[in-house]
Amino acid sequence: MENESKNNLRFDGRTYDQLRPITFKTGIAPHSTGSVLVSFGNTQVICSAMAEKKVPNWMASQATTKGWMSAEYAMLPYATLTRKQRASSANKVDGRSVEIQRLIGRAMRAVADLEKIPGYTLWIDCDVLQADGGTRTASISGAYVAAKIAIAKLIASGEIQEDPFIDSVAAVSVGMCDGRAVLDLPYVEDKDADVDANVVMTGSAKFVEVQMSGEEATFDGEQLSELLALAKKGIGEIIQLQNQAIQEGLK
Repeated sequence: MENESKNNLRFDGRTYDQLRPITFKTGIAPHSTGSVLVSFGNTQVICSAMAEKKVPNWMASQATTKGWMSAEYAMLPYATLTRKQRASSANKVDGRSVEIQRLIGRAMRAVADLEKIPGYTLWIDCDVLQADGGTRTASISGAYVAAKIAIAKLIASGEIQEDPFIDSVAAVSVGMCDGRAVLDLPYVEDKDADVDANVVMTGSAKFVEVQMSGEEATFDGEQLSELLALAKKGIGEIIQLQNQAIQEGLK
């Protein structure tokens, strides 16, 4: 029985359905309205939220009463084993970063009533300090914490009147590795996974987005259901950690 249990462990000693150690350290950026250093194992991302009394031009031209939430995402040059060139040096943002920052923005707006922040844009900045798989899922999970703290402070200062968030949101990666569904993949598992997925869900267990693909492989409906159930379990645990961090960040 002991050998069987050991065979079910992953390279880092986790079971297939176990998250990496996850922490949220709030107040990491003193000049930001809300900030957090989120760690999913060795992946570390600083997430910041700040409000600007302005909306995008396309919204302003429509004379809308809504506000907006938007995100920017970047990997710092030293986040990976080989240096990554800054977007400012390359004179453009790479396609992967654009995709991820749009995903973060969609995730935030999916759980927000933008009518409650009229005339404001809430900017979410996610900067990856260290990348070891799951940077987008860590960014989304940290972005929500930073945003909730920022909103609470904006309400306290009288800049806005109501909390626009109608639900919470978090994200996690899942994948098929050696025929088994596993939760929260670091890079060493992610790079060899047969199926790779990023799942974004709300606190009420509704899907915001599912990004899933086979890596020179296919998957069936049973595996899809198994992966989504695993993601739901992990996100439920992450949301508990988010709530604790938000409470701590507002003390």
